Amino acid sequence: MNIRKPEWLKVKSYSGENMDFVQTILNELSLNTVCQEASCPNRMECYNRKTSTFMIMGKICTRNCTFCGVEKAQVQPLDPEEPLHVAQAVKELGLKHVVVTSVTRDDLPDGGAGHFVNVIEKIRDLNEKTVVEVLIPDFDGNVDALSKVIDAKPEIIDHNMETVPRLYATVRPMAQYQRSLDLLENVKQKDNSILTKSGIMVGLGEHEEEVIQVLRDLRKVKCNFLTIGQYLQPSKKHHSIVEYIHPDVFERYKEIGLEMGFDYVESGPLVRSSYHADKAYNTRT
Repeated sequence: MNIRKPEWLKVKSYSGENMDFVQTILNELSLNTVCQEASCPNRMECYNRKTSTFMIMGKICTRNCTFCGVEKAQVQPLDPEEPLHVAQAVKELGLKHVVVTSVTRDDLPDGGAGHFVNVIEKIRDLNEKTVVEVLIPDFDGNVDALSKVIDAKPEIIDHNMETVPRLYATVRPMAQYQRSLDLLENVKQKDNSILTKSGIMVGLGEHEEEVIQVLRDLRKVKCNFLTIGQYLQPSKKHHSIVEYIHPDVFERYKEIGLEMGFDYVESGPLVRSSYHADKAYNTRT
């Protein structure tokens, strides 16, 4: 069933030197961004602000999530030069806040945690005042792997719940709701100075009370920041959009989240995990 896209999901067009500048740097350093690989609707806005979310460890994912536009195929070896290239891009773009995410790499013994650490360290070597936020996979529940990232002390560790527990079997069949919650709780237990963040999509067929329960669960594990956005189907072979959520509902979720104690909530139809990420951090500084 095709549902007409509502007026509020129209994306503003951008043009200008900043977008070309960002894309040139990414091309020169052979870097991937989740902005492009996941077809983020805010890509042009963020590029125009000279920001992007770097996606490390290639652009092939080992998971079979039905919501995600990232390619699934044979993975490639890690690029040992990638940490330095990310750090160089951060420097050339003059980023004060950088977000680094990755594909899920279940083929690697530590899920790529060591590679995340190398990226964090290289960024710090070249950009000691830059705030580092990492949006990590669940490392298949490997607590030792997670500890590597925690010990590298990024300012923010982000891990997305993505949807409500009832829909995991169809939306995230290789993930586990409790495992993702445990990850966020483990961060706080090991180093409470690190800020945690998570995000969910709506419009996949969830009910409002289920969304609110996810928010409660996140607050129980002391999650600091929250993003809520509309699911947009990457292609016909992906999970269908069940509903376009009205902006008023997003605003209500934001109010509920703030009342629960989240330090910052970014909630809206076009919101994605790293959208205005610097604003969230600045609420705590």
